[in-house]
Amino acid sequence: MATYTPKNILITGAAGFIASHVCNRLIRNYPDYKIVVLDKLDYCSNLKNLLPSKSSPNFKFVKGDIGSADLVNFLLITESIDTIMHFAAQTHVDNSFGNSFEFTKNNIYGTHVLLEACKVTGQIRRFIHVSTDEVYGETDEDAVVGNHEASQLLPTNPYSATKAGAEMLVMAYGRSYGLPVITTRGNNVYGPNQFPEKLIPKFILLAMQGKHLPIHGDGSNVRSYLYCEDVAEAFEVILHKGEVGHVYNIGTKKERRVIDVAKDICNLFSRDPDTSIKFVDNRPFNDQRYFLDDQKLNNLGWSEQTTWQEGLRKTMEWYTQNPDWWGDVSGALLPHPRMLMMPGGRHFDGSEEKDASYISNNSNQTRMVIPVSKGSSTDSPQKPSLKFLIYGRTGWIGGLLGKLCEKQGISYEYGKGRMEDRSSLLSDIQNVRPTHVFNAAGVTGRPNVDWCESHKTETIRTNVTGTLTLADLCREHNLLMMNFATGCIFEYDAGHPEGSGIGFTEEDKPNFSGSFYSKTKAMVEELLKEYDNVCTLRVRMPISSDLENPRNFITKISRYNKVVNIPNSVTILDELLPISIEMAKRNLRGIWNFTNPGVVSHNEVLEMYKNYIKPDFAWANFDLEEQAKVIVAARSNNEMDASKLKNEFPELLPVKDSLIKYVFEPNKRT
Repeated sequence: MATYTPKNILITGAAGFIASHVCNRLIRNYPDYKIVVLDKLDYCSNLKNLLPSKSSPNFKFVKGDIGSADLVNFLLITESIDTIMHFAAQTHVDNSFGNSFEFTKNNIYGTHVLLEACKVTGQIRRFIHVSTDEVYGETDEDAVVGNHEASQLLPTNPYSATKAGAEMLVMAYGRSYGLPVITTRGNNVYGPNQFPEKLIPKFILLAMQGKHLPIHGDGSNVRSYLYCEDVAEAFEVILHKGEVGHVYNIGTKKERRVIDVAKDICNLFSRDPDTSIKFVDNRPFNDQRYFLDDQKLNNLGWSEQTTWQEGLRKTMEWYTQNPDWWGDVSGALLPHPRMLMMPGGRHFDGSEEKDASYISNNSNQTRMVIPVSKGSSTDSPQKPSLKFLIYGRTGWIGGLLGKLCEKQGISYEYGKGRMEDRSSLLSDIQNVRPTHVFNAAGVTGRPNVDWCESHKTETIRTNVTGTLTLADLCREHNLLMMNFATGCIFEYDAGHPEGSGIGFTEEDKPNFSGSFYSKTKAMVEELLKEYDNVCTLRVRMPISSDLENPRNFITKISRYNKVVNIPNSVTILDELLPISIEMAKRNLRGIWNFTNPGVVSHNEVLEMYKNYIKPDFAWANFDLEEQAKVIVAARSNNEMDASKLKNEFPELLPVKDSLIKYVFEPNKRT
């Protein structure tokens, strides 16, 4: 039997219950493996679950959402990830009846983002997708043989339906793109660290408080329970011995009725089951039984080790010793809880967090802390002269703007409202009280503009409706809005032929409509002309010194098998983003071609890349006709006339000089 040895593993959702036990086990047993954890710290996650791993040199925690394509691509590339163990999911069935859309968003869309990133980067050697026994649906009460891995999927609730849908995507990417996927389907898991919306920790905490144990229906439903450490060992075995393209059930043949689980917990606390158990309304649909055939996993060498009595005792002891692990969980202990969104997630206390070697992509941490200068009074702080409200925190430009503000000592906050929601944007403006608003939010496509062709309403919602809504609110509050737009609304034509040096000016009408993305951007630019409080910055093919960023034009074309070779205007962000802040300070308005003067071709960029970064780099070209066969939407190629910007900022460098100074010299390999 061939054995697989990973090097750099990304574990999603590892601040949650099962994945934290898997992560801690791998950190403990394999010091040569680098483990990167990605978790958005939802209500059922807790950083304390990872305490055994946090001081290990081969462990890194990243706070972020698997739904962020940019973040996922960035992590796969920068951390050289070769293995993904995908646990992140919404899993509580009761919640799925009350908030099913969240389950679709997390379980299906999040999985799709991961798979697409794997396809694009082409470096993943194992993708282990964690599913559930519930995808099989209800098992007949008299069945003596459990569901095997080839059994039909018949999910019966929104949760299991989304998990089945995610499995279909995993299977499709395995077959269509050759991704090395493995899927697991497991029985119920219990043990320390589990959020108490689940049956066993809920019953234990209620018993500790002397309260009734609520049972849905009559308690005759049958479930199979595995102790968390046994499950962690199963994933360890599957990681190293599992075969690509296969599904593995992680199960036990020891079944228990829910009423019997409640009675066992009552006995542990010396309580009378007859007076401690309370029967409540059943779920809209409650599967009677899940039963798995786990022989395939047994053949790999795994078997259940922990008895029910031993596992339940260990779990009870842990909760009695850690009653405040999860803080206030009174809402989770209700008979029928719904989505318990607890803002801010879970954190280590101050003493633990100070030395934690974590990086954070915290969607909740939108406020920048401005240090109090020496000699200033905290009782009467000076109000800063500038305060920026920035939209697009998770985007490339929005993130860089925040870093520039920090570097320049400018107070800023990221907007929390959704672009299409006028009331939430108004709340941002009223709470932040900014001097300027920067709009770097927008849909460009995941991973490129082809996405917009099949997601037109989503593209309109953000690029048109959202931008206009924000501009209108800014005008009402006498605020200047710096709007990052695009120059991909033009293409070479008879009046502006390729290689002529005649660029499109700010007064020219857009002439490119080859992509739906460009159509929306041209549409909103035309409408924004009616707003005298907007400064529109036409960005083109942005490039920065961060050559690992998947949105960087250089990063993109250096990874393509073939590229076209056409001269284009581009935006060198390292030079131009600071200029955008200066433009805000000067209260400049109207439309600006936000590019460096001149043009540069694909081959010229790659030649510089070869000379400065990778001497053995080679590439091939194809023409536009060949390119059209591998893309959905046409691409814009043009030269922008940057003389207006150059006149305002005479120090602005020509594009090739800027590329050398800001991008290639700082990254030069010797």
